[in-house]
Amino acid sequence: MRKHPMTTIAAGVLGGALVLTGCSTGGDQDQATPSETSQDHGSSSSTGSDDGMEHPMDGGPAPAGIEKAASPKYPIDTEVTLTADHMEGMDGAKATIAGAYDTYTYAVNFTPTTGGEPVKDHKWVVQEELKDAGDQRLADGTEVTLEAEHMKGMKGAKATIASSTDQTVYMVDYEADGMTMTNHKWVVESEIQPAS
Repeated sequence: MRKHPMTTIAAGVLGGALVLTGCSTGGDQDQATPSETSQDHGSSSSTGSDDGMEHPMDGGPAPAGIEKAASPKYPIDTEVTLTADHMEGMDGAKATIAGAYDTYTYAVNFTPTTGGEPVKDHKWVVQEELKDAGDQRLADGTEVTLEAEHMKGMKGAKATIASSTDQTVYMVDYEADGMTMTNHKWVVESEIQPAS
């Protein structure tokens, strides 16, 4: 009779340990699964993608104050082929031009406000997506605050300019890996070629 309570306690402890072990492995696997409604964008310093860096399917409107390109090489509704590789499935994808703009465009390094690994060489953000950036081209190494909301953890993040260009910059609609992206921000002219 005295052994019965001890057997029950031992069984309870072992059962609890098994439950805890089961919970810890399932959570990590779920976090590694990409969202069906978003894509990773940019690269982290460790794995090349970050669970907190999801890109929305619809990028929304162009930022306020950005100047439309007067005579872009690829006007709105032009069918093109992308040569950029910002995200998986982008290089070689067929796309339609959704907007063309004249501004300064930057690749930036930043750490998401949501935590996680730093993102290196994120392409692209435009002058109008940098807080208090003015209208002059910013030098490489300049520290800025991001106003862009391309991904979770981007808006309000402190960033450093890695490089810049004054090429015409475009918003595009394209399909890759079975997902349709609309108003994707951004690709520059050298990352586009005529549709084949």
